[in-house]
Amino acid sequence: MVRIKENFVDDSTAIDMAELFKALGDPTRVRLIYALLQKELCVHDLCIVLDMTQSAVSHQLRYLRNTRIVKRRKVGKTVFYSLDDRHVEEIFAQTLQHLRHG
Repeated sequence: MVRIKENFVDDSTAIDMAELFKALGDPTRVRLIYALLQKELCVHDLCIVLDMTQSAVSHQLRYLRNTRIVKRRKVGKTVFYSLDDRHVEEIFAQTLQHLRHG
């Protein structure tokens, strides 16, 4: 028990992990992440794929950016979104694999 307690996750990390899972706990955000898992997309394309308004998509993207799940890249006036890093892809892929396994 002592070894477990010595290596226990600190409060700040636990909060950050909970926020990550909270972000993944919304079906709209899951669909958005799944779309970005396929390829980098601009807001307009995400609106079409998700059949949502620009305002709604932008709101979700802002939330996902704040939790470092997605990142953006600006080309002229167009902003492209992609998953922040390979870890996000792996978390998402592992979750899908887990769900399909059962």
